Amino acid sequence: MGPFEVMTVAIIAVFGVKAFKEYNHRKTSVDNSEVDALKAELVKLQDRVATLEVIVTDKSYQLGEQINKL
Repeated sequence: MGPFEVMTVAIIAVFGVKAFKEYNHRKTSVDNSEVDALKAELVKLQDRVATLEVIVTDKSYQLGEQINKL
């Protein structure tokens, strides 16, 4: 292998490494507005689940269910 081929391979390798780093950087970057929207939706869903838990564990609800089963 001559000096021209070695230099060509080195240049290709440098560009390949830079392209790989850029690819990984773009792949791991996340849109913050989307994350904030998902967090807000998660909080809303947690509130709804808490409300449903209160309703289901309420004594009058359980009594109504037992009456309906009869």
